[in-house]
Amino acid sequence: MGWLVTKYLITAAVVVAVSEAAKRSDKLGALLAALPLVTFLALVWLYVEKQPQEKIAYHAWYTFWYVVPTLPMFLAFPWLLPRIGFGLTLLASAAITVVCFGLFALAVRPLGVELLP
Repeated sequence: MGWLVTKYLITAAVVVAVSEAAKRSDKLGALLAALPLVTFLALVWLYVEKQPQEKIAYHAWYTFWYVVPTLPMFLAFPWLLPRIGFGLTLLASAAITVVCFGLFALAVRPLGVELLP
């Protein structure tokens, strides 16, 4: 139980650090948010918990494919925010991400990448 609490605290600290950095500097906050810090932590947790190398490698592999369809949201969000407000922008961004993910999953299937169960 202590290990799980430690993982939560460290992971939460990373998220809080990014949001605090973003308060001080848009560019620094964005840079830190763009870094795969959570993925690095997940890879470290998997390694420390003695997961097989294949499992760790697959986690990194699929993370790449799941990140790509999220990118259009980062372009849409700043455009939508002043037009429809924060709440609707979050909802629209989530919808954009879901649609992009579905289309992307279909597009990469012929390449042998199965993103949907």
